[in-house]
Amino acid sequence: MADEKIKIITCGGTFEKVYDPITGNLTFKDSHITDLIKRSRITKTVIFENIMLVDSLDMTEKNRKTIAENIRESQEDRILVIHGTDTMVRTSNEITKHKRIKQTVVITGAMIPYSLKNSDAFFNFGYAIAALQLLEPQVWIAMNGRIFRHHEVEKNTVEGIFQKNTTLLTDTKT
Repeated sequence: MADEKIKIITCGGTFEKVYDPITGNLTFKDSHITDLIKRSRITKTVIFENIMLVDSLDMTEKNRKTIAENIRESQEDRILVIHGTDTMVRTSNEITKHKRIKQTVVITGAMIPYSLKNSDAFFNFGYAIAALQLLEPQVWIAMNGRIFRHHEVEKNTVEGIFQKNTTLLTDTKT
């Protein structure tokens, strides 16, 4: 059996930010993904592509289309997308908008940058890599040790976690 490749695309988000001691802000410098791949000791062939380093709140519809087109044009069957948590659901909807997705796509992010102590980035990355290899072709979101279908999830900004969409929970009770 041929080695199945995994493609990892980074779009930025909090996951990729670093603390700038001069300004006191979280900013982008370089991607941390190659370090994460090495640290994880992944044995599969990994194709890495840094397509943008953008905070998801600053992401435009053009950025989302770029991500979706990159996935549609990819030869790999399994694709991990590193994305900001605030709008990853919107991007997942763009990915599935125009045609049925043929690949298994898992989107993950972090509430605390990889570069900072107590970050959830490394855990979310490893969890997403594992999920990517087990899930059927579709777009998924992997956060907080859970897997969600892309259209059944929301970010709970009070608790700082992802959860099943409460609108769906309300709709199923009626």
